[in-house]
Amino acid sequence: MLDIPTLFKLHGYIADKAISLTTKIAFDLGKPILLEGEAGVGKTQLAKTLAAVLDTRLIRLQCYEGLDTSSALYEWNYAKQILAIRLAESSQSKQAEIENSIFTEEYLFTRPLLQAVRYKGSTPPVLLIDEIDRADEEFEAYLLELLSDFQVTIPELGTFYAEVRPVVILTSNRTRELNDALKRRCLYLWLDYPSIEKEQEIIAQHVPEINSDLTRSISEIVRNLRSIDFFKKPGIAESLDWAHALLSLNVKGISPEILFDTAGVLLKYKDDIERLKTLDVESLLVHKEHC
Repeated sequence: MLDIPTLFKLHGYIADKAISLTTKIAFDLGKPILLEGEAGVGKTQLAKTLAAVLDTRLIRLQCYEGLDTSSALYEWNYAKQILAIRLAESSQSKQAEIENSIFTEEYLFTRPLLQAVRYKGSTPPVLLIDEIDRADEEFEAYLLELLSDFQVTIPELGTFYAEVRPVVILTSNRTRELNDALKRRCLYLWLDYPSIEKEQEIIAQHVPEINSDLTRSISEIVRNLRSIDFFKKPGIAESLDWAHALLSLNVKGISPEILFDTAGVLLKYKDDIERLKTLDVESLLVHKEHC
């Protein structure tokens, strides 16, 4: 049985009980995991870490508005097909052959979903369908069949079945609600921002040179910043970037001036940085109890 917390920690990811149990159940049941949460809480990183733990391939499909099956599944290399047709025009004997030969593997572009179905390794690949909420509902509906059967039909070549069922992780930032049918096919896990203690552990894991007092200060200040309704709240990646930045500046303690000077590491929008300047920054630098 996988010791998930230990294995994840060896690869730099601090997995709590909910993450560990959900990952184990997903393995046992062969079901996808749907990870929802704010941007920057470690959803994508969980999939990357799982691939590293399993020592297998990570196949990533980045979703966006307008994503269709030709971008996610497969498409034909039309330029190469046209070139083959033009070359065959000079020979009547080749013209009869070309109609059959241009729809072969040689002319096929495989995209992430087909790559996952056709994977031949001994260990299942990790298929990451990232930010599924950005894709259209039509594409989401297409995924339902794929996640149920893991088979793909290409009319010119036939049907492909997954010999090794991928470990599937879907992520969503909840820019829209997902279809209930898709959710029913998945194990669900909400990833929240980490507690101060967990964030300290994450920083210590990734920036071991930093002292514990500064690590605590970073965790507390970032937690306080997340309580403010910024357009983009700082995620774990921003916490780590800030820790690296403060270490490079040889900062021993965080003052309002330091926070203002390095605000661009934590906040990514001009309006958020301008709003920070209007706040009582001294109150952000002290520990607050959070429920």
